[in-house]
Amino acid sequence: MAVKQEKVEAVQEIKQKLSESSSAILVDYRGLTVEEVTELRKEFRQAGVDYKVYKNTLISIAAEELGLNDIMPHLAGPTAIAFGVEDPVAPAKILTEAMKKYKKMEFKVGVVDGKIIDVEGIKELAKLPSREELIAKMLGSMNAPITNLVGVLSGTMRALVYALNGVKEKKAQEA
Repeated sequence: MAVKQEKVEAVQEIKQKLSESSSAILVDYRGLTVEEVTELRKEFRQAGVDYKVYKNTLISIAAEELGLNDIMPHLAGPTAIAFGVEDPVAPAKILTEAMKKYKKMEFKVGVVDGKIIDVEGIKELAKLPSREELIAKMLGSMNAPITNLVGVLSGTMRALVYALNGVKEKKAQEA
């Protein structure tokens, strides 16, 4: 009886995470060593990404209840899911780097804002700038006009000071 309750809770957890996350990337993690998985989990934690291994049957039940039936064909072999709660790009970026580094993992399928994306979609997602990069660019864009305004105003003030100084010197020469 306790085993069934654990499975029900796991399905609820998967459903909740799939619903609340802006992205979820399913991967086949075969071949990773314990050290590599530990390092990967550390990177995920630092980026605010939740990474967990689930049984395919539990994922399929949760996906079916959420209407994400297109995930089903991809549920073969071991499956881990990286949930991007804060930044939808972070899981794809971290996993892409891990795949380059370890050459062992494979993308299965992804879910972004409730829509299924294929492996190519995941790779394109990984190329997008992260949330922090977008914020930095936006702040830089907002800061640029202010910086230009300060430059123009200081140039005008400098010109005024030079003009007043010129008038002062001219008056001093006339006196």
